[in-house]
Amino acid sequence: MPLLPRQSCQLLLCLAPDWASPVGCLQRFVRAREGAWVKCSRAVPVSLGRNGLAWGRGLHPLSALPGPQKREGDGRAPAGIFAISALFGAATSDSAFASAAKLPYRAATPNLKVIDDPASRYYNQIVDQSSIAQPDWVSSEDMLRGDQRYAVGAVVAHNTEPSLPGAGSCIFLHVWASEGVPTAGCTAMSLAEMTEIAGWLDGAAAPVLVQLPQAEYERLREAWGLPEFLLDD
Repeated sequence: MPLLPRQSCQLLLCLAPDWASPVGCLQRFVRAREGAWVKCSRAVPVSLGRNGLAWGRGLHPLSALPGPQKREGDGRAPAGIFAISALFGAATSDSAFASAAKLPYRAATPNLKVIDDPASRYYNQIVDQSSIAQPDWVSSEDMLRGDQRYAVGAVVAHNTEPSLPGAGSCIFLHVWASEGVPTAGCTAMSLAEMTEIAGWLDGAAAPVLVQLPQAEYERLREAWGLPEFLLDD
């Protein structure tokens, strides 16, 4: 039975050559009225975790899936099926970009943090630390950065509802440092591509990210109801 949610009409399909690859290609699809997935973008290069991929916690079952399992700090991007739940970026909340966003949008501020301390009750959450009387974390990541990596991005719903301590946190789509430079565990791309994708994502279409090594994609494609990854003519 296909695993992609019935209500999902937007799909980001990202394939890597193998489990250890720090790079891959990403392509967008929309679900046609009759239910088939239709390509709506060219394939674009992306950077993945410096140590490749590992199975994450998302919309797919974890039982009987061979391969590494994602852990905090492992330098791997999560493999599997994941909802895309929100957008974030440097644009202010009253900007034209924020007003046009079709997913919930968080504007980066000095107080906006994402918590990567597995011992914290806020683990794997984006929080405004000014609203928390007693922060309980010893490690966090700034959402307002001095570089372009979080100029615009999207939240990948990995290890949520509830978060399992130590199973991985802070998973985003965001802007890469440059082509071929790996991430700590996110999926990154050019500023132009990330901006275009952020404008395309629509909460009403329940967008999902499917991210797999090539061999796993070929093994699971039919069972999971995934489209054919189509290279440009």
